[in-house]
Amino acid sequence: MCGIAGIVDLHGHGRVSRVELAAMLEPLQNRGPDGRGYYLGADVGLAQARLAVIDPAGGGQPIGDRAGSVWVVCNGEIFNYRELRRELRARGHRFSTDSDTEVIVHLYKEHGEAFVHHLNGQFAIALWDVLRRKLLLVRDRPGIVPLHVSVSGGRLLFGSEAKALLPLLPRAPALDPLALDQLFTFWAPLAPRTLFQGIEQVAPGEMLVVQDGRCRRRRYWHWAFPAADGPYRDEPPEVLAEQLHELLLDAVRLRLRADVPVGAYLSGGLDSSALAALIRREAGGVLRIFSIRFADAALDEGRFQQRMIDHLGARHSAVRCSGSDIAGRLPAAVWHAESPMLRTAPVPMAMLSELVRREGYRVVLTGEGADEVLGGYDIFKEAKVRQFWARQPESAWRPLLLKRLYPYLDLSQQQGLAYLQRFFGRDLHRWRHPCFSHLPRWTTTAMCKEFFSDDLKDALRDSAVEALERDLPAAMASWAPLQRAQYLEMTTLLPGYLLSVQGDRMLMANAVEGRFPFLDHRLIEFAAQLPPHLKMKALNEKYLLKKAVGRYLPREIRDRYKQPYRSPDIAAFFSGHTPDYVMALLDPDAVRRSGYFDPQRVGRLVAKIRQGRAIGAKDGMALIGILSTQLWHETFVEGRPVRSAPETNNDSRQQSAPGA
Repeated sequence: MCGIAGIVDLHGHGRVSRVELAAMLEPLQNRGPDGRGYYLGADVGLAQARLAVIDPAGGGQPIGDRAGSVWVVCNGEIFNYRELRRELRARGHRFSTDSDTEVIVHLYKEHGEAFVHHLNGQFAIALWDVLRRKLLLVRDRPGIVPLHVSVSGGRLLFGSEAKALLPLLPRAPALDPLALDQLFTFWAPLAPRTLFQGIEQVAPGEMLVVQDGRCRRRRYWHWAFPAADGPYRDEPPEVLAEQLHELLLDAVRLRLRADVPVGAYLSGGLDSSALAALIRREAGGVLRIFSIRFADAALDEGRFQQRMIDHLGARHSAVRCSGSDIAGRLPAAVWHAESPMLRTAPVPMAMLSELVRREGYRVVLTGEGADEVLGGYDIFKEAKVRQFWARQPESAWRPLLLKRLYPYLDLSQQQGLAYLQRFFGRDLHRWRHPCFSHLPRWTTTAMCKEFFSDDLKDALRDSAVEALERDLPAAMASWAPLQRAQYLEMTTLLPGYLLSVQGDRMLMANAVEGRFPFLDHRLIEFAAQLPPHLKMKALNEKYLLKKAVGRYLPREIRDRYKQPYRSPDIAAFFSGHTPDYVMALLDPDAVRRSGYFDPQRVGRLVAKIRQGRAIGAKDGMALIGILSTQLWHETFVEGRPVRSAPETNNDSRQQSAPGA
């Protein structure tokens, strides 16, 4: 991974300079600390800030063919580059480096725009065809790697992050109200929107073609499922489990390719534990593992992490996160994310990547994507119970199944069950709705919009959910309920929040590359063809995955209930010392100046929190959403990044020796 940037003069006036390219790379230096490279043509400039992972000595970019007719910069990795190199050499292509990026140049010369279908990787690619005067901007299938674009003054600008474009735009950035509305519904703006007016993102699985002064978008890949009645893969479950096992092994094998040491993240759950075990099998030697621990025992999974460390004989490092760490590091997280957030969960992820880098590693494998692809989230189980309940909405016993979904919560009291019934009982009559699975979550999140200012509300003429519905694929109506829920999760929360705000941005804050075997497109396409009952058997999530990898795991890891990743929210800011920036940004005058929220409502929320009367997730999301939006405004619109030194303590790292 690295940072890329570039400029194309759409009208052929040659207005591109190296000074401008250098200015675009400056904010990306954390993504690429190992060197910079530039290509300047008549009407185009390409630039890269490099993180050297493959061919450190010879893999600098931009990279072109011998004739100088095709030039490429790539942020990410092409994992099947060795196989592609062999095929291309057999067809007469000659290579000058051992870089994975060079195969893109030759694939394009062989296949044209169809080159992307041959890639197994995670990437944001900018390719300049000199003879055709054509620029291709391409983003990987699930949206692991970011890529932003803007058209200004007759030029198209692109970069890995929005902040790379800001130095060349004529005005200070402004917030896009519709993007904020989407964020306060889905947790992230939906591509192509970003929080910045006038800056868009290339969507996952999309290619942007720039030629003859025009920009054309086309999707080269998308998430898709069979109809509810099939056809599905019809092999016996044991055979399908073995096929899944082999696919996952190969995805891991490809993602272990690097010329630097590779480690892994371990949460203690099924996905990361299975991944660690597969890495151990493929790579041999002592596995290097990194984890997050929490001072709050209710959030901590250290016991399960240690069980896997003992099981694998791995070398383990953990970073311990406290509430004061969250409060101290939130401003930096917003800077790197370029986005407000409704949860503080990205902050510990930045602390984890900082630990990885400090320990001398720059590549980690992580289990992200398994829940979306193989049916692991609570929201899928919730939807299944609600579908069952909706057939007999007056039933007294059907909603009791909800208690089985959250064994880690105390729902023994009648009021706990009553809350679940109220929460999940909403919209039961809409059980045919394509977004039925997600309506409770989106409705709860959207309650935070009651804090929006009147001006912001006036700017929102459309419902975020209704706008999403208009863009849903027509085929979705024929899919099974689980498949519809998977699609929504894969296209809303996964690329915009989990892979971006909580993923790429927190990893690359410390120049660490994350790799995601469960998001290998071959595995995704295989899983899409599985019958839903092999992903979720009754309420047993990821059923086929457990059959595929259970042999490698201790029973208590394989069979444990899924514990969602959570981190401190309200308590981090209002228990003990409250950082000065918090009250400064929540001050009525500051809230009024930014214009996004109602100062009186925000004041009442702060008073409620100070009095100890804050209620659950809704108040937590509202506080973090408002505070991080204010941070975003101060940082990007006002140009005054908040400097708040992170809290440090002597217990921030814990080590486990192999087998300890």
